[in-house]
Amino acid sequence: MTAIIDGRALARALSAETAAAVAALGESHGIVPGLAVVQVGDDPASQVYVARKVAETVRVGMRSIEHRLDANTGEAELLALIAALNADPLIHGILVQLPLPPQIDAGRVLDTIDPAKDVDGFHPVNVGRLSTGTGGLVPCTPLGCMKLLDTVIDDYYGLAAVVIGKSNIVGKPVAMLLLERECTVTVTHIATRGLADIVRGADIVVVAAGSPRLVRGDWIKPGAVVIDVGITRMTDADGRQRLVGDVAFDEIGHARAATPVPGGVGPMTIACLLSNTARAALLSVS
Repeated sequence: MTAIIDGRALARALSAETAAAVAALGESHGIVPGLAVVQVGDDPASQVYVARKVAETVRVGMRSIEHRLDANTGEAELLALIAALNADPLIHGILVQLPLPPQIDAGRVLDTIDPAKDVDGFHPVNVGRLSTGTGGLVPCTPLGCMKLLDTVIDDYYGLAAVVIGKSNIVGKPVAMLLLERECTVTVTHIATRGLADIVRGADIVVVAAGSPRLVRGDWIKPGAVVIDVGITRMTDADGRQRLVGDVAFDEIGHARAATPVPGGVGPMTIACLLSNTARAALLSVS
C-alpha cells in the first residue's frame, strides 16, 4: 500500500515555523518581513493564486504589499516599479506573478529583481548559487519537493532519481537539489526515447511534465517514491471537472510513497515562498 505524502499537513507545519521565525525577527531586530506581489493584468488563475499568497502572508505575520497593474502596462513602467521595490528597505521579498502580457519580456523583468529579494529563486545569481551549491534562495516548488521527500527518505546517498521535465522552474532546480543529496540523477522529458524503461530503474521519480497521467503504474518499480508536480483540470465522463496529476495515481499502489494531486506539492509552494521571504529578511540583517 502506497503511503500518501500529505503536502497540506507539511505546509501547515512549515508555515507555523515561518510564523515563529517572523515573531523572532520582530523581537530581535524590530522588523516585519515584507513581501511585494506584482500582478500585471487580470488573468483569473493568477488572481486566485495571488489572493492565496496574500492571505497566507498575513496569516504568518508578514506584511503583504500588492501592486496590481493594468494589462496594457509597458515594460519600462514595470521595471521602474521593480527598481523602487529593490530600493525599499521595508520590502524583503519581491514576486512577479507570471505569466506577463506579451509586450513585457519576463526574463528581463526577473533579471531586474535584486537577488537578495528574489524569493521565487529565478534570478540567474540564485540559479548559479544553486548549481554550485553555494547558497542563495531556492525556487519554491523544487524546495517543496525536497521537503516532501525528506518525510520518507532519510539517506539519499547513491539513490537513482529520475526527473521528468526540464523546466527552469522545477525540473532543472530539483535535479540540482537531488545531486546535492548524493543521488544519481537522470533528467528526462516527454520527448526522451525509452522514457518508461528509464523510469523503471528509479528509486525516486519527480514528474513535472505537464502531461496528465503520463506516468503509468508499470513505469514505477516497487518501493519507489513518487513526487507528482503536474496538475491539469480535466472533465470526466460524467461532465465533472477534476484535477489530475502527471502520474496515474490509481495505478501505483506498489510505490513506497507518493504525493496526491491535489494536496501534495501544491500547498508546499506557497509555504516555501513564505519561508524564503522570512529567510531573506533574516539575511538582510545578518
